[in-house]
Amino acid sequence: MLRTIDLRDSDPADYRTVLPRAELDVEAAVEVVRPICADVAARGADALLELSERFDHVRPPSLRVPAETLQAALAELAPELREAFEVAIDRRTRVSEAERGPLLTDVELAPGAVVSQRRVPVDRVGLYVPGGLAPLSSSVIHNVVPAAVAGVRSIAVASPPQREFGGLPHPSVLAVCALLGVEEVYAVGGAQAIAMFALGVDGLCPRVDMVTGPGNVYVTAAKRLLRGQVGIDAEAGPTEIAVLADDSADPRLVAADLVSQAEHGPTSGSVLVTDSPALAEQVAGELETQVAATKHAERVRTALTGRQSATVLVRDLEQGLAVVDAYAAEHLEVQTREAAAVAARVRNAGAVFVGAWSPVSLGDYCAGSTHVLPTAGCACHSSGLHVGSFLRSVNVVHYDRDALQQVARQVEVFADAEDLPAHGAAVTARFPR
Repeated sequence: MLRTIDLRDSDPADYRTVLPRAELDVEAAVEVVRPICADVAARGADALLELSERFDHVRPPSLRVPAETLQAALAELAPELREAFEVAIDRRTRVSEAERGPLLTDVELAPGAVVSQRRVPVDRVGLYVPGGLAPLSSSVIHNVVPAAVAGVRSIAVASPPQREFGGLPHPSVLAVCALLGVEEVYAVGGAQAIAMFALGVDGLCPRVDMVTGPGNVYVTAAKRLLRGQVGIDAEAGPTEIAVLADDSADPRLVAADLVSQAEHGPTSGSVLVTDSPALAEQVAGELETQVAATKHAERVRTALTGRQSATVLVRDLEQGLAVVDAYAAEHLEVQTREAAAVAARVRNAGAVFVGAWSPVSLGDYCAGSTHVLPTAGCACHSSGLHVGSFLRSVNVVHYDRDALQQVARQVEVFADAEDLPAHGAAVTARFPR
């Protein structure tokens, strides 16, 4: 089912050129969403309602979900599901509180010379929760919790209206919002939701300072188009998993984890990197059995047979580590002997899952880690969504007279070297000779 890329006898200068990735033409999608965003800017709520009819095939009874509807969704939540939500919220909150760290740091460079770093939360954020092939209530938790722990004062959530729920977002999404105390929830999906947040809609939704959350290519394109007018977390692409495994791995578990991420959609990437041809063969057999038995077999099979998925054969774990670092997976599992030691050598991954008992699906829900992670190789330069994503660092410079005088000549020399004499004069003026 998975195609094979055999690297055992090769050493490419750049492994990225031979590793699988989904094709995603965001630039083409930008041109599709440009008129959508312009329409929202021009016509506001009327445009949002018409776009919902066009794309979601339902006209929401209210673009903003009423408070009583949120509370009703929570009241109707099955007890077992509520408990799962509460466990996930608790664990994500505890990790987020550890991520926050000090909000003020002072550095005294000399007597009277202090530079402080003040970490200030973003004032208002719009959090997008997808509603396409799966109602990702977990995304509410993984967006709202770090924003709240960071101290964001105003949090709004948007999720697509669902025809089967009378034009409201999925009840689970609404229930989690209620659990987390989010009262500003919109039945708006797709690029138009990003435009609503970034541009604001009079009488409905004040503009936000930052938009976060995953979505389809049109959501990503809207983020790209409106970036600058609003801050964004990242341009999220299709989800992906890489599994680095040796012959000690259980092929049944490896296959199950590859299937779990392929379930997200037909462009999801599932990559096995192994130095064991025997394991690769066993995993292939397991995939045939498990895919046939899973509920969403058609989309899983499409994902596993797509160009973005493959088995990569390597000479040894050293080459395997080079491959996974080049791939920079959103999710990387390490299922090898001494898995913790191997995982500690990984440099590029959105999140690393160590050993057979740490599957990616644990991270999707209840591990306590973030599940909003960099995709498409961006883990080599970017981090997942965390508390720091919602905090800005502001330097506060406080020098007294003696402290400034100590470095006055250095400032004047610098200014002369850059042919900016007024810069130096601004210091000289404070010490008349």
